[in-house]
Amino acid sequence: MILPLVGALIYLFSQVFNKRDLEKVTEEIATVIIPSKKVKDAERQLAFADTFQNRVALADAYFENDDYENASLHYEAALKGNFQKDFYVISQMIQTMSQSQNYEEVIRLAEEIKDNFEFKNSKSQFVYGLALDKLGRIEEAEENLKNIDQRYSNYAERYTLAKFYHKNGNIAKTIEILDDIITESQHMSSHNRRTYRQVVINVIKFREELDTL
Repeated sequence: MILPLVGALIYLFSQVFNKRDLEKVTEEIATVIIPSKKVKDAERQLAFADTFQNRVALADAYFENDDYENASLHYEAALKGNFQKDFYVISQMIQTMSQSQNYEEVIRLAEEIKDNFEFKNSKSQFVYGLALDKLGRIEEAEENLKNIDQRYSNYAERYTLAKFYHKNGNIAKTIEILDDIITESQHMSSHNRRTYRQVVINVIKFREELDTL
């Protein structure tokens, strides 16, 4: 059983993967095993050439490593000159400020880009809505949160939206969203079923709890 498997692996790496493919796979495996490797690689790139792209790449690496303090420092450093209003960087800053629970800064940043066409229905708009909710601006929060309610997508965000409606007394809307997610979960691809398994479990549990009230 072992020999055929070894032979198959040897054939795969020698015949199917070329050297560049093999290097890429090896690099991706190393990044998964050692999350800080991506940060160190990005630091070396920035030291070699202090460009906007390299600065953002380092910020992204910190963000992916859940180091939101360093991520925000480098995102902010990137917002200079021609890149002061860069939509992607400001969007990432919104995420980092939300993770740090700095809701006032989330709102300030979001209001810099909310007129951009990319902002509507985006994750940044949703996070903006959550920040507004945290500061008690409920009507404004709903206006920005409700756009995330799109069928066959955004399951985790829609579950959060359902909890927002429940918290603010809109039980009918809560049930509508939960029932939609439950119905859609029955038609998910196997990939989405695995990805959103816990979300669907939470949705079903929440829906059952509402039935007992």
